[in-house]
Amino acid sequence: MRKALIVGIDNYTQCPLHGCCNDAEHMAQELSCNGDGSPNFSVKLQKNVSTKAHLRKLIEECFSGDADVALFYYSGHGHIDNVGGYLVTPDFGAHDYGVSLQEVLNIANDSRCKDKIIILDSCYSGFMGSISSSGQVTAVINEGVTILTASRSTETSVELNGHGLFTSLLLEALKGGAADITGHITPGGIYAYIDKALGPWEQRPVFKTNVTRFTPLRRVIPQVDISIIRKICTYFSDENAELPIDPSFEPTNSLDVKHDVIQPYANPHNTKIFSDLQKLEEIGLVVPVGEEHMYFAAMHSKSCALTSIGKQYWRLVNNKLI
Repeated sequence: MRKALIVGIDNYTQCPLHGCCNDAEHMAQELSCNGDGSPNFSVKLQKNVSTKAHLRKLIEECFSGDADVALFYYSGHGHIDNVGGYLVTPDFGAHDYGVSLQEVLNIANDSRCKDKIIILDSCYSGFMGSISSSGQVTAVINEGVTILTASRSTETSVELNGHGLFTSLLLEALKGGAADITGHITPGGIYAYIDKALGPWEQRPVFKTNVTRFTPLRRVIPQVDISIIRKICTYFSDENAELPIDPSFEPTNSLDVKHDVIQPYANPHNTKIFSDLQKLEEIGLVVPVGEEHMYFAAMHSKSCALTSIGKQYWRLVNNKLI
């Protein structure tokens, strides 16, 4: 059993936010099912939780029982003082800002669920699980707990185009940008994806965990079917072997296939671009639209587009990070 509590709070009397409920809605949508439409998390979406007591109750319910995975996502205001960090609720007051990060961690630490995932898109959220400057441990992450936060304990978190910057990257990661070759998306893969997208001058995500293996948070359809990957040992006798190929491997190299030359005819500028696009397709960054192969997409005047991973690399190039 996998369950997820998704919380977004915009309605603060002072300093209202504008993208947190939107973040929560999209997170609930992505986590509720896998890329093939199969059920994933049983999601409880809670928008504009008004009180500290209600938020604490929801968190306790999330980590109760013995589920295989219990996930808590929060998007809203965060606060830090000399005592610790907080998830701020609209009923906050002086010296009583909301649910403390330590309290959230204590609830997760005490949970009987096998994997406990905490994802926070709020200012100063990286304080969770930290150690004080004197070296005294202020929080202990028990086995099975994973924490992913939008920023370090000294940093604010940015809203951008109706989403938190962190959550916008998190959503792309869950859509497939952070998937491994088998289509599994793990917390570690998500952190690596977000980490690469944010430069040294921007907010920095924080990742803390105490697990012996990562549990996938979502599965997407892999770029190469698993059954094909499993044939690799049939095709190659050992890891250093080469598989000879010849023209008989090319499906269009047949007397049954008619080859026509059509306008617009090839020109050197476009053929060089197409060569680059084919190489990008080979590594999973580009995909033909409306056709199975890039060749037919070109011959039938279709188009190509970036995959989720391709979008990630577009951002890296655009931001001059590679």
